[in-house]
Amino acid sequence: MTNLIKNFANDESGATAIEYGLIAALIAVGLISVLTALKGNLQGTFTKVSTDLATANKG
Repeated sequence: MTNLIKNFANDESGATAIEYGLIAALIAVGLISVLTALKGNLQGTFTKVSTDLATANKG
């Protein structure tokens, strides 16, 4: 029984999966932050393109 407990305590195979999960979560938070910060710039760009296309169609 003590052998089983020692093996369980020394087993680190699950630690790698947890580390990969934490890295993926950090990347997701970073992407969300960057996309939220760029939201205003992208909206302005698409509004300008839309306005320019509407003006070009009238003329």
